Amino acid sequence: MLATKRYEYLSIERIEYHHTLTNHRDLDTGKVAHLERDILTNGLFEPLVVWERNTNEYYLVGGFHRMEAIQGIRRSHPGYFDQVDVRVVTGDADEIKALNLKLNSDRVDTKIVDYFQTVLYLNNANWDKQRIAEFFDKSVSWIDDIIRFAPLTTEEMRDKLSSGEISWTRAKEILRKSLQAPAGDEKELIQAALAQPNKPKAKPLPMHSTIKRLTKNLDHQPERTFTVNTQDLHALLVTLRGKDVEPEVLERTRNAFPVLWEDDK
Repeated sequence: MLATKRYEYLSIERIEYHHTLTNHRDLDTGKVAHLERDILTNGLFEPLVVWERNTNEYYLVGGFHRMEAIQGIRRSHPGYFDQVDVRVVTGDADEIKALNLKLNSDRVDTKIVDYFQTVLYLNNANWDKQRIAEFFDKSVSWIDDIIRFAPLTTEEMRDKLSSGEISWTRAKEILRKSLQAPAGDEKELIQAALAQPNKPKAKPLPMHSTIKRLTKNLDHQPERTFTVNTQDLHALLVTLRGKDVEPEVLERTRNAFPVLWEDDK
């Protein structure tokens, strides 16, 4: 079971690197340089995370930029940071690997693609979706979407997701369509969809004007009906809420409930 065993002041020479525990991103030299200055001036505020695999056997799990910065300080200031603050964790190999991946995902600038490797690894390690969701403090449906769609993403799509050029909602829509394409044509369909310009944002639905439009329609067409599904109803509610509404959600609402836009100029 994954657990923090203790906090300790440990000799830095005893901290090793394990081949399955890495930073998962290239080290940012600018960040390392900043950390060198900060740690040299203020000390190490956040301890390194190390795995005690066996008694007195320690492997770095989290804090790779901090470790690189400390090593840089030690090269220019011999004798500095011979010992460092560490958080010692225990657990089986899969749990430690998961923690290593999670620590790399828990950043302010984390993108959806940063979770792909972690979630897929845990799924392949036979963690159930509920356990993965709780580990990341996410919903089961969010985890399920990654397990289903992440393996289908192309390099170009992942780049666009990372840069914010497309949303995860839009990416999933493209991937769903690719699954309906003839075998062998999936990548071509994805590339064509990614080449299309982003859809213009549909107008939001302020509650007051929405009720006004619907009331007006009731006066003229009281028997009018709509055929919608659960996704359409969800899109309507999210759109009416009016907070961080994805363009695809607005478009679904427009298609399902055209009466709410019929008097647009």
